Amino acid sequence: MPDASPTKWHLAHLTWFFETFVLEPFEADFKPHHPAYRVLFNSYYNGVGAQHPRARRGLISRPSLAEVMHYRQAVDERVQALLQRAPPEAKHEATPGLAARVELGLQHEQQHQELLLTDVLHVLSANPLNPVYQPQWPLAAVSPVALAWVEQRGGLFEIGHADATRFAFDNETPRHRHWLRPYALANRLTTHGEWAEFIADGGYQNPRWWLAAGWDWVQSLAIQAPLYWRRDGASTWRSFTLHGEVPIDAHTPITPISYFEADAFARWLSAQHPGRPACRLPTEAEWEHAASDLPSSALAE
Repeated sequence: MPDASPTKWHLAHLTWFFETFVLEPFEADFKPHHPAYRVLFNSYYNGVGAQHPRARRGLISRPSLAEVMHYRQAVDERVQALLQRAPPEAKHEATPGLAARVELGLQHEQQHQELLLTDVLHVLSANPLNPVYQPQWPLAAVSPVALAWVEQRGGLFEIGHADATRFAFDNETPRHRHWLRPYALANRLTTHGEWAEFIADGGYQNPRWWLAAGWDWVQSLAIQAPLYWRRDGASTWRSFTLHGEVPIDAHTPITPISYFEADAFARWLSAQHPGRPACRLPTEAEWEHAASDLPSSALAE
């Protein structure tokens, strides 16, 4: 798949990030681990230089996994040595840049840990043997929650990163004021069971629910259900997960869903409740505003 990257590439790219943005500017007498890695494991960083085409990452047979792991170990050791030699203020103050670069690299690696599993899921789903990444099923049971709407007041609010002492990516700043009309959010996420009802009602066969570009997407790719859903008989569904192919749980939140699908579902849900205001997808500002009113314990859950 052109949008997925091999696990080996993820591991090397994360190491490339520390080598390029931590070691190169801060290590005395810096020398690259391998000159070709600068292009091979670059990803979208146009200011750094050329990149190997994303759609061709799966064709990279070398370096081997052992070489990639050696690359990671070597760069890790050099970064740790750099931190040990750095003056105390460089370790703890963002101004010199070293501490900020290391923290950014760690946050970046956490992003790729999630992305790596997403790519592994897709690769395994394409294998007719249905290989299992982690045999752990069922997961925690999810109890049914009746759908209700939580009213949110409108007005002028501040959104964006607020605590300058804590990490944030650049697209979370600057904090700014945003006007919101009164709105309401569902008290829970959309479930697999509700999505099965959407399918059973011809959701993927009725252009009424879809944006024009979304309907073109459905038609051109013959989309009939969410990614990884598979028929189990005439009326039931199973889903391929990192735990193998499993029956869908009617009460579990639905994922992964494209924007086109989510928008179509909202239109369909509105039609099921004609006496209620029209359903739509919440905006990013609405999500942030609603979440900011929740106690930290609720956000952790």
